[in-house]
Amino acid sequence: MALSGNAALAMLFDIESGYETEHDHWHTHEHFGERLGIPGFRRAVRWTAMDGGPRYFMLYEVADVATLTSPAYLERLNNPSPWTRSVMPYYRNMVRGLMRVVGSAGAGVAGFALVVRVTPAQGRAAELDEWLATRLLPQLAMQPGLSGAHLLTSAAPAPKTREQEMRGGDLPLDRVLVAVGYDEAAVRSLAGDALGEVALAAHGASHGRIAHPYRLAATATAAELHG
Repeated sequence: MALSGNAALAMLFDIESGYETEHDHWHTHEHFGERLGIPGFRRAVRWTAMDGGPRYFMLYEVADVATLTSPAYLERLNNPSPWTRSVMPYYRNMVRGLMRVVGSAGAGVAGFALVVRVTPAQGRAAELDEWLATRLLPQLAMQPGLSGAHLLTSAAPAPKTREQEMRGGDLPLDRVLVAVGYDEAAVRSLAGDALGEVALAAHGASHGRIAHPYRLAATATAAELHG
């Protein structure tokens, strides 16, 4: 299936060296359940970098953009648990966006992902998004070794919250492409091929796109954790 909602919370970040094990334990056994208990949150997926890039890519699939500014979600962000308060100061280089799902094809979760941050050239945003959502992503989702491809664009500024203060502030995320698959080589090859800088620039992207390969680390749905 495609992504399970019309919006998503996307994050790329690092953790201070030596705290990765504690972070992953907390993230899997408290944070997933906490977030997926908020109305509108449907699925959580954590990816870990295979080489370079931010260590983590995190995607929360939600019903709509309003979920990400809802009173229930903001209440959690402004009242972090004791375990959250102990982990959050070790976050580094957080890039975070409240995103709209512009295009989503194929399966939402697989073993490997290529995460591509892309910015449209001036005056070409509509051209880029239309080509990606209606032409490229459906093609990618059906290629051998791949199973899904998704385009997310910034929907709203992220509200300032207590959790963000503990991290030291977040940088915004404009556009992100996520191509997923069951074959690592096929996923990695996209960085120099269909999702390479030359191919994207030909359809309206500015130069300097950032691409990193990730491996699936953990995933859960609201139904699995809360019935």
